[in-house]
Amino acid sequence: MTGLVPEALPSALPRAGRVVLGGVPEGFSAVVLLRLAAAQAPEPLLYVARDDARLARAAAMLAFFDPGRPSVSVPAWDCLPYDRVSPRADIASRRLAGLVRLLRPGDGRPCIVLTTVNAVLQRIPARAMLADATFSLASGASLDREALLDYLERNGFTRTGTVMEAGDYAVRGGIVDLFPPNESHPVRLDLAGDTVETIRAFDPMSQRGGARVEAVELVPVSEVLLDPASIARFRAAYRQRFGAAGDGDPLYEAVSAGRRYPGLEHWLPFFHDRLETLFDYLPGAAVVLDHRAREARDDRLEAIADFHGARASPPPSVITETPYNPVPTNRSSSTRTSGSTSLPAAASSRRRRSWRRRAASTPGGGRGAISSPSASGRGMGRSSTPSARISRASRRRRGGSSSPRSAPAAGSGSSGCSGSTACTASSRP
Repeated sequence: MTGLVPEALPSALPRAGRVVLGGVPEGFSAVVLLRLAAAQAPEPLLYVARDDARLARAAAMLAFFDPGRPSVSVPAWDCLPYDRVSPRADIASRRLAGLVRLLRPGDGRPCIVLTTVNAVLQRIPARAMLADATFSLASGASLDREALLDYLERNGFTRTGTVMEAGDYAVRGGIVDLFPPNESHPVRLDLAGDTVETIRAFDPMSQRGGARVEAVELVPVSEVLLDPASIARFRAAYRQRFGAAGDGDPLYEAVSAGRRYPGLEHWLPFFHDRLETLFDYLPGAAVVLDHRAREARDDRLEAIADFHGARASPPPSVITETPYNPVPTNRSSSTRTSGSTSLPAAASSRRRRSWRRRAASTPGGGRGAISSPSASGRGMGRSSTPSARISRASRRRRGGSSSPRSAPAAGSGSSGCSGSTACTASSRP
């Protein structure tokens, strides 16, 4: 199937400028991604979908055309900006499990990384933090039980009576059940003193044990670590930004006591010395941008600004007993842009290539063609059609988020390619 992709496309990638591939049917775009990933190897290829629906569709198409191709998804949080609730545990687990995989060298590193516009706009913990935030378990190895329980509490695991979901753990004497976010099933540790006697997978529904597991690597469930250092950073940053916190601030009180609070992740910058973006995890990756990615970016940044303004200066009609002091938008979201992608870029000294996919001007596509547009055509022009303006306005009225827990983004119910797609590639220092 990859033989149908023009040979000139991969060979043109090292050149400066932009390469356009036209006439690619919607379902065939996965083949184009696979061909680009092969040309980019051993560095990974980053595909930025405009919303969660497009992300899931791309993952399904890649699995169909090449089931053995290593890939990983890094989704965005499923809550609104500056929300009072935390992202779902399974979403947070998928994000962190994907980020940890990106830090693995060699064959353990995926060659195709799938994400969304919302995810690349969101700042994430630094690589050094995640590299040091793993905990290894192995059958027959010694284990400090208290160190394990302390790790689980600090890294967002929830103690429950019965382990059912990712991020849960339970303790019953010498038995410790836990559901690592980077595993497809929970595991049961049978401890004999300070030794892990056995590790077995088990069914979360029946709770019955299954096959033996030789080793398990734990990763955090939350991007917020509640250790003494991060708590001290939060307290100092919170007071510096919002002044002295009184007894009526439940967030400040909970964090000071080492407890998790609903929506805690929205103050992520206060818990870390520095944050990075997904591009920092993939310094040598080529970037493929979905059709209408710039519109999705503009809508998301507008929604972030709107929600921040509503929290910072709530209208008089909104009465709440719980204060909400929002983090500045430039600390929680990335607004840096590059001339070719108009999306957050890596450091300007790093050479990066980027692609974007846009709808062809004529439905039906036709033969593929490769061309180099002029420099004056850089970036993705925002649609000015009445339907696009109405769509954006309706999304803003519904909340402007593509997450499952908010209104769907435009295009989530259709391919948005009118039977033909064009890919544009560019390279700039």
